[in-house]
Amino acid sequence: MGNIRPTFIKRVAFDLLDQHPELFSDDFDHNKIMVGKVTTVDSILLRNRIAGYITSYKKVLARPK
Repeated sequence: MGNIRPTFIKRVAFDLLDQHPELFSDDFDHNKIMVGKVTTVDSILLRNRIAGYITSYKKVLARPK
């Protein structure tokens, strides 16, 4: 079973992926830095959760179908 993410984390992650698709990859550390640069999130925990969701979403998209 996977983690259940709050709706606001998913909403911010999808907005960031829509606005800046070229900035994010399937590397968590890279995504963490990019989320910090692009957003004004004050909380480190919230930034990491958004970056983690983007990372897992990009990995799902990269899977062969």
